[in-house]
Amino acid sequence: MGRRFSREPRGPQIRINHRIRVPEVRVVDDDGSNLGVIPTDEALRRAQSKGLDLVEVNPKAAPPVCKILDFGKYKYEEKKRQREAKKRQTVVEVKEIKLRPKTDDHDLNVKVRAARKFLEAGNKVKVICRFRGREITHPQIAAQQLEFIVSHCEELANVEQRPTMEGRAMTIIISPKPQVLHRLAQERSRQTEEKLKAEKAGLDPTGTVNGDLDEDLDDEDEEEDDDDDDEAGGEDDEA
Repeated sequence: MGRRFSREPRGPQIRINHRIRVPEVRVVDDDGSNLGVIPTDEALRRAQSKGLDLVEVNPKAAPPVCKILDFGKYKYEEKKRQREAKKRQTVVEVKEIKLRPKTDDHDLNVKVRAARKFLEAGNKVKVICRFRGREITHPQIAAQQLEFIVSHCEELANVEQRPTMEGRAMTIIISPKPQVLHRLAQERSRQTEEKLKAEKAGLDPTGTVNGDLDEDLDDEDEEEDDDDDDEAGGEDDEA
């Protein structure tokens, strides 16, 4: 016999119309009025006379509670609410910033600006200082550079992982402070609400929630990686 792959458990199934098999139900009409406890057959006839569905919304009640509504529209609105709730969630990613012990002050300031943008977008930042040749014999220089970046982000970030050696690199991880994440969540919620209002008004909303910002940050990070590669290519490792 072939192997059977387990499927993800399905959520509770909503019973509608003839799938509701209890003799009587408590019914809420489509206008929100309470019709009280009536036989299920009568409730179903009421729903069908309006071209709507009888939907069980609280099966654990005694008797179960049902609503008369458009089930297709109900499912659409429920999925829409789930999508909007997901958009409001803050997803924390780890962005990397790379430097060298020989990185000059100007480039360090560029790295600071990149780190701040990542943090303001709700991302963690992993700063990596790579050593080449005998540079590894002077780890204090790398530690000073990491501390420089952290000190210029202290109002935005907490140090999650102190400087540690990973092979021929020293790394540190900083994460956005709770107030930064809270402010970001509020902004995303505001933008989502504005988008929904625009959709209801029949307008074509433009822009995305932090989408453009994420693309700009990714582009900047790629440019930094290219700079590191160019720098590495122009130097020979010391014996």
